[in-house]
Amino acid sequence: MGKSWVDVDHGITKKMQLIAEAEELKPAFMKEVDSHFTELVNRLIAKAVLLESSTATSTFPAATCSERDLHKTKGLRAPPEHGKLFTARRSLLDELFEVNHIRTIYHMFIALLILFILSTLVVDFIDEGRLVLEFDLLVFAFGKFPVVISTWLCMFLSTFILPYGLFLQWAQGHGCSSHRKIRSLLFGTLFMLFQTIGLGLGPTYVAVSYSLPPASRFVIILEQVRLIMKAYSFIRENVPRVLASAKEKSSTIPVPQVTQYLYFLFAPTLIYRDNYPRNPVIRWGYVATKFAQVIGSLFYAYYIFVRLCIPPFRNISQEPFNLRGLVLCIFNSILPGVLILFLVFFAFLHCWLNAFAEMLRFADRMFYKDWWNSTSYANYYRTWNVVVHDWLYYYAYRDFLWFFGKKFKAAAMLSVFAVSAAVHEYVLVVCFGYFYPVLFCLFMCFGMIFNFILNDRRKGPIWNVIMWTSLFLGQGVIICLYSQEWYAHQYCPLKNPTFLDYVKPRSWDCHIQI
Repeated sequence: MGKSWVDVDHGITKKMQLIAEAEELKPAFMKEVDSHFTELVNRLIAKAVLLESSTATSTFPAATCSERDLHKTKGLRAPPEHGKLFTARRSLLDELFEVNHIRTIYHMFIALLILFILSTLVVDFIDEGRLVLEFDLLVFAFGKFPVVISTWLCMFLSTFILPYGLFLQWAQGHGCSSHRKIRSLLFGTLFMLFQTIGLGLGPTYVAVSYSLPPASRFVIILEQVRLIMKAYSFIRENVPRVLASAKEKSSTIPVPQVTQYLYFLFAPTLIYRDNYPRNPVIRWGYVATKFAQVIGSLFYAYYIFVRLCIPPFRNISQEPFNLRGLVLCIFNSILPGVLILFLVFFAFLHCWLNAFAEMLRFADRMFYKDWWNSTSYANYYRTWNVVVHDWLYYYAYRDFLWFFGKKFKAAAMLSVFAVSAAVHEYVLVVCFGYFYPVLFCLFMCFGMIFNFILNDRRKGPIWNVIMWTSLFLGQGVIICLYSQEWYAHQYCPLKNPTFLDYVKPRSWDCHIQI
């Protein structure tokens, strides 16, 4: 009997030793698997690029001139096959959510939403003596929605008809025209007028003149920016093909079909291609799940504002503006700011884009990368929003280098930052109804500095901690200052504002007028 107990104890000891050795070997094993997997993926991508290039060469022979010839010919750009390569791949979160440990984090956020709902209901019941389920903030934010729908229809139909019609008329007559430059200048001017007046000033005028609430304005202005970028991409990708065809005196004109352009307007990408990799079937259950998650994220944001933002900011403009109050405000705003950041990423970049991709059978789901693992801001900017980054990289950064030369990489990067910061600030100015360039300053000042200081050479875990710390602090600054300015405009309206009143932040001296 004693011997059997000794044998059992010895077996348990051996088993524990094997488990300990396996745990020690696990990091090395995972690192080896990761390196081999990365090597395999790189090989597959390289083969896919070669295959895509050979296919494109046989399909569009006029668009495969060498890089040297393209730089010699000022009227051409790099052909599409030298740009972004679309391949069938899943979104990263869809893959990560198959791991129980990662899915538990998602469950934790759901539990936090449940607690937000319960706390709001309990507080309202104690204060009012009844359950209050009015959602007045959502009703206000998305008010006048029929105006939004009608404006979007006008924007979409004009973007569908005019850019394609102008391009078709220009392409069909370009080869036989005796005044190609003048004709191209005329059609290019008409297209730019449509971009600036039809899509630029028109929706902005509607949003301001109808006094639309913030969320309704966001819908119109973000769609405005998206359609402008889509129309530009369509023209930018197809004009070089027509120019190359005319140069070689080809009998066929490479004009995309109208159905291809229509598909592109709905596809979750800003880079035009005639064809994209497609999935064989539509998983309608997946679509319903993603839209349900979008709605859940919307209510999540509602409870964050109701519980964490509105109570402390409602009376903050009635207090003197001082450094102590500002510091406390920023640090108290970090939690809601970070939660809003996560919700915007999850609701739009993951759920919304994946839902439309699934309905369109769009197979390339790399709308973002693992930005949360970034150890540099340069990598964060590349991986946070791949859809917009691709557009800026191929049409702003690379075209800048094509025009001015590769010696001006720093200037090209600065121009991309300036364009991105200006568009972000334009969206906030129109949607909030006041000028307070907090995001622009963070983008152009701290964003540029961190982009060069926290560059790709920073690889250690400490840099990831620094990146997250600065990101959290930035979100606190944004939520704090914009919320202060919003309530200052509500409490301190000006009867006869001057130009300086529109430029100077109202929250700096609002307490004097109360």
